[in-house]
Amino acid sequence: MDTSLTIYYSSLIITGILAGFINTIAGGGTMISVPALMITNMPTEIANATNRVSIFLAAIVSVKGFDSHGHLPRNRLIPIIIPTLLGSFLGALMASYTPPFILKYILLSTMVGVALWMLLKPKDLDIPEGTPPLTFKEKPKAWFYLFLIGIYGGYVQAGIGFLLILALSGYMKFDLLKANAIKVAATLCFTSVALAVFISRNQIDWVPGLVLAAGSMIGAYLSVNFAIKVSKKTINRILFIMVTITCIVAAIK
Repeated sequence: MDTSLTIYYSSLIITGILAGFINTIAGGGTMISVPALMITNMPTEIANATNRVSIFLAAIVSVKGFDSHGHLPRNRLIPIIIPTLLGSFLGALMASYTPPFILKYILLSTMVGVALWMLLKPKDLDIPEGTPPLTFKEKPKAWFYLFLIGIYGGYVQAGIGFLLILALSGYMKFDLLKANAIKVAATLCFTSVALAVFISRNQIDWVPGLVLAAGSMIGAYLSVNFAIKVSKKTINRILFIMVTITCIVAAIK
């Protein structure tokens, strides 16, 4: 194998580990995985689509990990996943037909909003473990919010984890571990829809996508085991740090 390709694939594995870890416990891993794919001048729209392979496979590992530790509330999954799936299909179609530069402005404005929420309402994510989460009957707007988040996830992907955690923990009152578990399950579902759209449009570069995915799966496994051992305050801090970094990266791009 050519030396430059060896370096490229090695960097993708390392980047994948970091991105998989970050995406599982917080979000924002796409901010490093997509640029890593683009090192060899891969077009933005192809990198955005190829990155979904990594997200999809890492999410499988994360879901299995959270479920094996008893933190995945299976009885709440379907009602939450339906609106995100519907939204993601629409978002993926939008991403396939709109100019890539629009992604930057959507990402930046969304992440600034998330950062402000976390600064102004930090207690929204401080949900004691064992607190009964709210249902769609009690919070009917939650369905619509998850639909919008699904559109964002299918369209942009970057930072989707932050939005899901805010909706699930900040609005529906799931504790952070359960919110993270549902987040990766929802990510798995709507990424599968987006991935199908991108595959149908022949926008996946499979070799680098699978190499990145190998690293991401390792990172996801490590992240689940880390998340179940640390305090909520630690996860909250990681969330805020990653939101802030995402804002900065989106602003300077």
